Amino acid sequence: MEILITDDSKAMRMIVMRHLRQAGFDDAVFYEAGNGLEGLEMVESHDLDLILSDWNMPEMDGYEFLIQLRSRGHEVPFGFVTSENTPDMLQKARTAGAMFLIGKPFTVDIFRETLRAAGVS
Repeated sequence: MEILITDDSKAMRMIVMRHLRQAGFDDAVFYEAGNGLEGLEMVESHDLDLILSDWNMPEMDGYEFLIQLRSRGHEVPFGFVTSENTPDMLQKARTAGAMFLIGKPFTVDIFRETLRAAGVS
């Protein structure tokens, strides 16, 4: 499984990777991007199975990243890992094509349960 983690914080990308490994994705190949523009470049150069993205980032935020991704015909499973976890944000994310939204702070169990419920394995 190839997973892209898009977040402007290197530390947060490392935390998400660690949680994913502990949630059972220890054999995954991880790629990183610091914003949505870098994420789009990674999508074009890798055959990704999952994208996890922060919402608020410079250059291109996660929501615009998702909109651009879908407008280009990419259907890779996409979820947000963000502190923006209001019901309105979740609805906006789902309408744009996100499968889930994991709110910060999070646990390994939240990752495991959310990804299992989304059918990501």
